Amino acid sequence: MRIIFMGTPDFAVASLKALIDAGEEVVAVVTAPDKPAGRGQKLHQSAVKQFAVENNLPVLQPEKLRSPEFIEELRSFRADLQVVVAFRMLPEIVWNMPKNGTVNVHGSLLPNYRGAAPINHAVINGEKKTGVTTFLLQHEIDTGNILLADEVEIKETDDAGTVHDNLMHLGAKLIVKTVDAIKRGSIDPIPQSGLINESDIKHAPKIFKEDCQINWEKDTTTVYNFIRGLSPYPTAFTHLDNKVLKVYKTEKEMIPHDYAAGKFISDGKTYLKVATLDGFIKLNEIQIEGKKRMHVADFLRGYKSEETIIVL
Repeated sequence: MRIIFMGTPDFAVASLKALIDAGEEVVAVVTAPDKPAGRGQKLHQSAVKQFAVENNLPVLQPEKLRSPEFIEELRSFRADLQVVVAFRMLPEIVWNMPKNGTVNVHGSLLPNYRGAAPINHAVINGEKKTGVTTFLLQHEIDTGNILLADEVEIKETDDAGTVHDNLMHLGAKLIVKTVDAIKRGSIDPIPQSGLINESDIKHAPKIFKEDCQINWEKDTTTVYNFIRGLSPYPTAFTHLDNKVLKVYKTEKEMIPHDYAAGKFISDGKTYLKVATLDGFIKLNEIQIEGKKRMHVADFLRGYKSEETIIVL
């Protein structure tokens, strides 16, 4: 089966590698155009392009997915199937081109957490499990008929980064199973509409910077899940001495107190914690504006706050 693979970040590389290692015939790769990045704004290749070049795969990098030139070039590969992992939204002329359609690997157990940030939202919401789903693309985003799914536990110590890595490898295994099942004709697509009421579906919209500010007036568990659901990216933040303070790693302390929510408390040496509605969030790894990410003990050695309460 001739396969065209579409993807951009590291998450997609694992699936592309798995297909190649399984002996599948990947005839071309479609990925994002090179973009300026870093000092000097040198052109940066996507992780998928780097892998494709290393493995001598033809690479297409269209600026516009509807351009006649791209459509003609895509059609010239005569693909039987397209596989999409962490790529852009495709127009119908693209996803409907191969005779076997286009399969997407999504980082959630559909129909829950449709959208751009399924991993973040699952952790933020305190889910105990999540997974990956393969489905056939159709008009509405993430609503196509489900092919296969597999799940994984979300531990209380996990953050979006660790869940991302678990799903990256799980998704790679699942796409290989899916392609094999399509080839054998042993797969029966399941409509999402029959699995859950539309009103009960949890969504996963794109997360913007303004969505990442911590609300300390919520309960401790809610704040804890919010922080780990945004770590390491796009990263939850608060303010200390009118500076942005990014928060990466924390612990919960379920201790009653009389402090105002959002108050910073420290011994000035080993710990820094923030009061919530019903306890504290102990900060372990943070990054103050203008400095690098560091453990809180290292931070306290070199920073004197004007608003932290020192408890002797």
